Amino acid sequence: MYEPLFDYIERYAKASITEDEKDIIRSSFEPKRLRKKQYLVEEGKVCLYTGFILKGALRQYSVDDTGMEHILQLAIENWWVVDRQSYINQTPSRYFIEAWEDTALLILPRAKLDIILELPVIQSMFWQMSENNHIAFQKRVDDTISLSAIKRYENFERLYPEIVQRFPQHQIASYLGIARETLSRIRRPSSR
Repeated sequence: MYEPLFDYIERYAKASITEDEKDIIRSSFEPKRLRKKQYLVEEGKVCLYTGFILKGALRQYSVDDTGMEHILQLAIENWWVVDRQSYINQTPSRYFIEAWEDTALLILPRAKLDIILELPVIQSMFWQMSENNHIAFQKRVDDTISLSAIKRYENFERLYPEIVQRFPQHQIASYLGIARETLSRIRRPSSR
């Protein structure tokens, strides 16, 4: 069950995990299952866990005053999900994190974060993840302000073909900041 997490850590840390480190990781992360439509966190509640997805798919979103959803993240296997601000600061979340499919995760309670952060391999992994997340965030913002809807969708489809297959069109449109109708036109073969 922990092998995908160990593989992920070693890939990002560019270092092997010792057996002692594996024991600490196993004692820090807990298995959790979510049924489709079940929440890992809800708006207004404190995000108690960060989760590593073993199987399944989740989405992180907010709901505005008109009831419209705004997708912040679509996540599948070997991705992390967390409302970082709520998790780190232990403040109420502005987001929902919901299972889009039946999902198996390894979750890290906030109370155990400091324990695993003492491991050099985890420090290296988190540093690399933070760098990658910052780069991806910059690219997403730049794409949003500088690319047409069709180019944003084409880039997303090229980078994340599995997400395009597993999430409905209206959620992908929300994530990309594109009107649902525009994405429908873009996805029609005759419009390309």
